[in-house]
Amino acid sequence: MRLTVFWERMADHFGPGYAEVFARDHVMSQLGGRTVDEALASGWEAKDVWRVVCAVMDVPPEKH
Repeated sequence: MRLTVFWERMADHFGPGYAEVFARDHVMSQLGGRTVDEALASGWEAKDVWRVVCAVMDVPPEKH
């Protein structure tokens, strides 16, 4: 998954403004105690981060 697609999906689910706040501030144990931004910066693949976000935040299957 390209980062542009990842961020489009984040904005679609959370709204454009909150997607950035969530990515910056919400720490998830499933990402090794990292935020979305930290996980991406440390080398996690966007598709894997998106899968974690979907699982943790109950993103509807049609948005996966």
